[in-house]
Amino acid sequence: MHNLPFDRPGRFWRGNLHTHSDRSDGGLPPDQISRLYHEAGYDFVAITDHFRPEYGFPVTDTRPLRTSTFTTLIGAELHAPRTEFSEEWHIVAVGLPLGFSPPTSAESGPELARRARAAGAFIGMAHPAASLLTLADAESLEAAHAVEVYNALSAWEDRGDSWHLCDLLLGRGHRLSVYAADDAHFQPQDPPAHAAWVQVRAESLDPAALLAALKAGHYYASTGPEIHAIQLDDDSITVRCSPAGRVLVTGCVPGKRVRAGHGRTECSLPLDMFRESAYVRVTVIDANGGRAWSNPIWLS
Repeated sequence: MHNLPFDRPGRFWRGNLHTHSDRSDGGLPPDQISRLYHEAGYDFVAITDHFRPEYGFPVTDTRPLRTSTFTTLIGAELHAPRTEFSEEWHIVAVGLPLGFSPPTSAESGPELARRARAAGAFIGMAHPAASLLTLADAESLEAAHAVEVYNALSAWEDRGDSWHLCDLLLGRGHRLSVYAADDAHFQPQDPPAHAAWVQVRAESLDPAALLAALKAGHYYASTGPEIHAIQLDDDSITVRCSPAGRVLVTGCVPGKRVRAGHGRTECSLPLDMFRESAYVRVTVIDANGGRAWSNPIWLS
């Protein structure tokens, strides 16, 4: 009923959906990036180089880097004019075909995103806070599957959290999922990588299985904690997780939330105050301030 991933067949696979190599403005080649993520305990990475003319519109082919224990998803960060406050859109497209054609001079960001989704890609609104996306901008990107609610590189610049915009979209009924990502460029001035990721529930590490799970919302996002299970009944929500300083349940009801904490790994929280909200979401916060976020859980 609620499309939760925790009891689905398979296991969770850790991956990063937003990364740049030296095929665009990143500092390292794709093979080295893949090795670094594998060594850091990741199961997959998507290298999403900037799809711009100065780089030759790259869709970086990472298929040769796949092994039995680590895989890659092929994608790009797409750009086209324009948003209210920026000259260009930033759109993560994971699962692009290698032959995806460059945008025409007349193609808008929403049109480009629609074409990428029709070609099979998972579409994400990249770093909305850092891009100063307005609600009108975001609502025009109707091809999006998900909002990048946390971007580690943008957090370095104090614009990493995009939950406010996401909650407005959810409150208006847009059925979006959410993800966190590094946006790693591996340049000397950048923050450390491996700071934000997704845990995708799938039966195998096959790229097609991971992509299908992403599109279905069968994953959660994290900068540290683990979410082991979320279960709902008519009156409450039960969360099992790694040791938490706080567990929060929020929805589209301003000022209302429920919480538990103090190192707990399981808690049940009431849902009665969210009866006017179409959705709730779970946030797990650990002792170091790391966060994990469920996808929106639709109650209707």
